[in-house]
Amino acid sequence: MTTQNERKPNRLIHEKSPYLLQHAYNPVDWFPWAPEAFQKAARESKPVFLSIGYS
Repeated sequence: MTTQNERKPNRLIHEKSPYLLQHAYNPVDWFPWAPEAFQKAARESKPVFLSIGYS
């Protein structure tokens, strides 16, 4: 079984939000809300999937 310490973090590891940090070891290529996300989406002609969290 792979532990969190053995997995590579994604770019969310640098965020301060507890919600974003809980996804920092998720294998999805997440982006925080930033120009880089929109630039990549435009470059690749892909939509932006927005998650606003949950309660």
